[in-house]
Parts: sequence; C-alpha cells; structure tokens
Amino acid sequence: MTASPGLLLALYCTAIAACSLLGGLVPNLVRITHTGTQLVMSLVSGLMLGVAFYHLLPHSIVLGDGDVDTAVWWLMLGLIAMLLLLRLFHFHQHDFSHEHGGHHDHNHPHGAEGVAHSLSWVGIGLGLSVHTLIDGVALGAVMRSGSAAEGLAGIGVFLAIALHKPLDAMSIVTVMESGGWSRGARRLANLLFALMCPLGALLFFFGVDLLADSAAVIAAALAFSAGAFICIALSDLLPEVHFHSHDRAKLTLAFLLGIGLAWAIGAMEPTGLHAVH
Repeated sequence: MTASPGLLLALYCTAIAACSLLGGLVPNLVRITHTGTQLVMSLVSGLMLGVAFYHLLPHSIVLGDGDVDTAVWWLMLGLIAMLLLLRLFHFHQHDFSHEHGGHHDHNHPHGAEGVAHSLSWVGIGLGLSVHTLIDGVALGAVMRSGSAAEGLAGIGVFLAIALHKPLDAMSIVTVMESGGWSRGARRLANLLFALMCPLGALLFFFGVDLLADSAAVIAAALAFSAGAFICIALSDLLPEVHFHSHDRAKLTLAFLLGIGLAWAIGAMEPTGLHAVH
C-alpha cells in the first residue's frame, strides 16, 4: 500500500477527531463498567510504552544521524514536562463507572464527584488540551520522519492516540456533567477538544519547514513525544491499574497485548525507517 504522508495524516486526524468525539458521547449512550475501563487503560498503557520505545525513539535517533545522547536528552525533557503538567493539573480521571463508589482503594479523589469538587473542568480541559497538542506534535513529527514508500507511516502513534483520546474526552464531559453544565456546553467542549490533536499535528507537519533545521526539530519532537508517552503510561495510566487487586491476570494480559501490538505494527510502516544511514 502506498500513500503520501499528507494524505495519511489527513485520514489519521479525521479518525482521531471522530474517536475523541465518540468518547465524549459514550457516557450519555452506554454505562461504562469499571473492569472495562481498566482493561482499556492497561491496553493503552502497553501500546503507548511500545510506541515510545519501538517507534518514536528509534525514529528520532535515525533522523539525528545516530545521536543517541541528544535523543535521550529530549526524551527526558518530554517526560519531565508531561510529569509537571500532570502534577499541575492532575487532569486524567479515567474511572467513569459508579462501581466501588467511584473511588479506588487509594486516597485520591478519582471519582467523578471527587474530581469535580477538587478541580474545575476548566483546569482539566486546559491540561488535557496541552497534552493533546503534544500528541498532535508527535503524530505530525512521525509523519514528517517517514517517507512515501510502501507502508503505513505513523500507524503506531496514530493507534496510541486514537485509543487514548476517548478516555480524555470522557474525562472532560464527565466532570462538566458533575459540575452541572448543560448538554450543549458539554458538546461544544467535546468538539473543541476533538479538534486539538489534529490542529497540533497539521501545524507541525506543515509549519516545521519554516524553521532553520527542520530535520533536527523533527528528531527532537519525536524524542520529546516519546518521553511524554512514557510518562503518561508509567505515572498516570499504570498506577491507576496497579491499585486494583482484582482482575490482575486480565489487566496484565491487556498490558502485554498493548506492547505486543506496538511491536507488531512496525511491519506496517515503511521498511528501513529505523536504519541509520
């Protein structure tokens, strides 16, 4: 299969926006189970880790002419930046069921009501918007690092974002609903949030050439994004799952499946993408 990076990016952006919009509508359409949410989080955690190590970091090293040290520095900057963002806004709230009273065994207010009382939806929306813009940069950067050769460039990053965005959209809508916002306001916020990742991806993809050394910027963006993905998986998603003593086998299997999926989809990308020339 041959497709230009620009066309693939347009398709990816459309699909991501659709997934995000659907995620914001799900709380009004179906009842989300606690175990189902945890299984999705485990799968996405493994997928994001796999994408960071099997795709984003190798792409960065290749574009940087094999400069591993610089890539690792940018990775650490991305990890630290995302960690600070999480600490500042604590914007991820991924238990949308009312099972267990909406709370976990640990002493953090992760239920919808707890988050609604401790943080405004504006803070959560702002934190998630910055986070999703970084996701967009990751997608735009990986598409610029690919080629028009056979294969689906960026498929791993696309899947990690597409599976993660519905959870983020549900966070915003759930907290707004708990705060008494109207359905119209929730739909507008959901729409605006759905457009953030495509906006970041398209701005980076078409705007990076305006910079002096675009190759170096793309390499840095890829490594930075890898660090952000690792931070999201290790400091946010996986700790949520870790606190649940039940369903450990299923959650672990879902996590390993996510990692395996990230590795397997490398076969769908252009050949030679990870080879330093």
